[in-house]
Amino acid sequence: MPNTAPQPVPVATDRGALTIVMDGTVAVLSMGLAPYNLLDRALSHELIAGLTWAQREGARAVVLRSSLRHFSAGADLDAMVADADKSDTLDWGLVETLRAFDQHPAPIIASVQGVCVGGGFELAMACDLIVASESAKLGSVEVTVGLHPLMGAVQRLTQRAGAARAKEMALLGRRYPATTLERWNIINWVVADEQLESATMVLAQELAHGPSIANAATKRLVSVAVNEGIAAADEAMAEIQRPIMRSADFRGAVRSYHENGIGMAEFEGR
Repeated sequence: MPNTAPQPVPVATDRGALTIVMDGTVAVLSMGLAPYNLLDRALSHELIAGLTWAQREGARAVVLRSSLRHFSAGADLDAMVADADKSDTLDWGLVETLRAFDQHPAPIIASVQGVCVGGGFELAMACDLIVASESAKLGSVEVTVGLHPLMGAVQRLTQRAGAARAKEMALLGRRYPATTLERWNIINWVVADEQLESATMVLAQELAHGPSIANAATKRLVSVAVNEGIAAADEAMAEIQRPIMRSADFRGAVRSYHENGIGMAEFEGR
């Protein structure tokens, strides 16, 4: 019989740093830059290209994972030093990468295993949800090499866990068990190591089968609330909700509610 399994698609360059495969309507972005998925300018650009590709393919949920033992051990420090010798501003497209994650319409799940520190930890926090294995170790370790987090960890830790925890993590540079960061509201779920892939995909498929237009609006509204405050989000609601009111999913779900009861609707993402 012919092989009908989804085939991974290389993104952006020929160095094999990132591949994507569509699993139904879930785009799975797998980082495979041996040995430790070290973040650099090229990987930032590949991640942006990967998210663009996923949107073009109609992905209704996205998973960011590693095909290696570890999620990411942070930044490529040698490349960073070389660039710092030329300029005191790191031109790696880090803010653009964060913006690409934030503005992508589909929910993005980070599936974290092994070591997830520095820039890798910041990539995970750029996602909408984080699922981590029990043995994963996460943290902002940049201070150990004379840096502080360069890709938004300070502000995101402050938002999620409060100023005291953000200062603790950034100033001390320790690695934490996934269960600790789940308790601190920094990650969403911790699962057994052997269940990471299946738990991530169950969640991704649940999101992908949900009302994509409403999910995109939720992401936008959260961003407004975080960046501009609750009052601004209240003012933005009507405009952000317009596509939901016009959607076939909303109208079909109302019909399903009357005919079949709550929770039985099937959404098509339109």
